[in-house]
Amino acid sequence: MAQIELIMPKMGESVAEATIISWLKNEGDTIELEESVLEIATDKVDSEVPSPVEGVLVTKLFSEDDVVQVGQAIAIIETEASAVASAPAAASAAPVQEAKAVQEIEKTVEVATETATGEISKNSAGRFYSPLVRSIAEKEGLSQAELDGISGSGLEGRVTKTDLLNYLDTRGSALAPAVNSAAPAANPARVANTSSIPVPEGAEIIEMDRMRKLISDHMVMSKQTSPHVTSFVEADVTNVVNWRNRVKKDFEKREGEKITFTPIFMEAVVRAIKDFPMINVSVNGSTIVKHRDINLGMATALPSGNLIVPVIKKADQLSLVGLTKAVNGLARRARENKLSPDEVSGGTYTLTNVGSFGNVMGTPIINQPQVAIMAVGAIQKKPAVIETPEGDMIAIRHKMFLSHSYDHRVVDGALGGMFVRRVADYLEQWDTQRDF
Repeated sequence: MAQIELIMPKMGESVAEATIISWLKNEGDTIELEESVLEIATDKVDSEVPSPVEGVLVTKLFSEDDVVQVGQAIAIIETEASAVASAPAAASAAPVQEAKAVQEIEKTVEVATETATGEISKNSAGRFYSPLVRSIAEKEGLSQAELDGISGSGLEGRVTKTDLLNYLDTRGSALAPAVNSAAPAANPARVANTSSIPVPEGAEIIEMDRMRKLISDHMVMSKQTSPHVTSFVEADVTNVVNWRNRVKKDFEKREGEKITFTPIFMEAVVRAIKDFPMINVSVNGSTIVKHRDINLGMATALPSGNLIVPVIKKADQLSLVGLTKAVNGLARRARENKLSPDEVSGGTYTLTNVGSFGNVMGTPIINQPQVAIMAVGAIQKKPAVIETPEGDMIAIRHKMFLSHSYDHRVVDGALGGMFVRRVADYLEQWDTQRDF
């Protein structure tokens, strides 16, 4: 027998920790190779942690709602396979592994306790409070007595993150007028979401799910962070429409993928970013971070009605075929809830296709920490004046609006306007004789 540590996996360059949502296996359960053991959540995406071995789950090192750092052991799995060549060595290694795991847990608890404000205790009123719950309570200015009075739905009556957020939703309107300089400042996004309104008789009350709450907080934060300005351009995309109609059957036959308008729009955006690289930046305090890679986010609607933004990394290094396969693959995994945390992080610019819902234009909110986002509207047939060798004529053309929202702290109207105009130029000048 050997004991193997199940480690919290790396989930993207900007993700350092995750919260345990639920355990899919109990202590004593048999686990197959690559079978999911628990569900975890970051501020970007939910995912499952599979087992790297076959064996039995002997110890859970953390509970639901606990926050675990990437690289930490989260469980011990006992397997019949030898951990090393000799059995005696394996036997001696197991206690060492357990000792290290215990040390890491103690270190984590110690650090969490030291970084707390001291107002909230991890054990009070006969129950345990996870670091995540204590952190939220302290940020929202709850006293120990107030936290102890919340009804818990967790194991042995513990207060879960959901219990606390539900309580804050009903508490916010009463607290908002009382917040002053002597009390800890509440999360502004939380205050914005907790205003009380009269509920008419017969109205249905729907609790926001976790993703909707994250989206809500992120959107409010973005509007508070960046002064938004939006520029609009109407583009004649007749060449794009005609080219796609001509090649789409051959494209699918050769590449095994359907080509939509999205990768075509993305190619134009990438080319424009190369022309105007100061669009591909982020703000860090009083400095500007100019990104080398062009990582394009694509806002994607989920079957639940929520929104997620998977990212095509180094989109400037992909051909149109590569962009098409990346777009289709990410969209498919988003609908199936199979995106990895790394696939929704690291974006430097975002494109959202509001035209897919029949909208002609929109004013999108910047996806922080980016400084700009573009919305492409529905393509419509319109009469337009065109110049021909025989003179001006009226013709039926395919037109669409491009909406470019940008952070006015670092992107002025000239840059923001020239950028969206350049994207439109690339679409209007599309080569109808080009190959894929």
